Amino acid sequence: MAYTDESAKQLFMEAKRVYQDRNMLKWMNGFYLSDHTAAMKKDKAERAKVNEQKPQMYTHEIEQVLEHARLKSRPVAIQLEQLDVEGHYLDDITGMIRGYDELGIYIDDQKVEYDEIRHVELYDWKKWSEPK
Repeated sequence: MAYTDESAKQLFMEAKRVYQDRNMLKWMNGFYLSDHTAAMKKDKAERAKVNEQKPQMYTHEIEQVLEHARLKSRPVAIQLEQLDVEGHYLDDITGMIRGYDELGIYIDDQKVEYDEIRHVELYDWKKWSEPK
């Protein structure tokens, strides 16, 4: 269960009132800081990650790759022509082509419109047992 700053503070104050242990403050701060530090490190790593701009593909090139992936049952990685609020490209959409219509394709359970695709390539999934 994750606690917010306020709920953790309330929990601490209740524990302090009940137990009156003067070492409780040191223990609680150490426990809270390790969780908080881990969350901050994870957030920092996610913010530092920047997806590189892949080359813009022509419509016929995109169609060829998608057709090949569909016929050979291969997963694809799609970079959208979309940027986040900081001007970086979003993570690639990866998965199997599950269907399509005149406006777009379905990658697993997500619809991707044809006109949103910047780059598409066949994707090779790494098995957990393979060395990095």
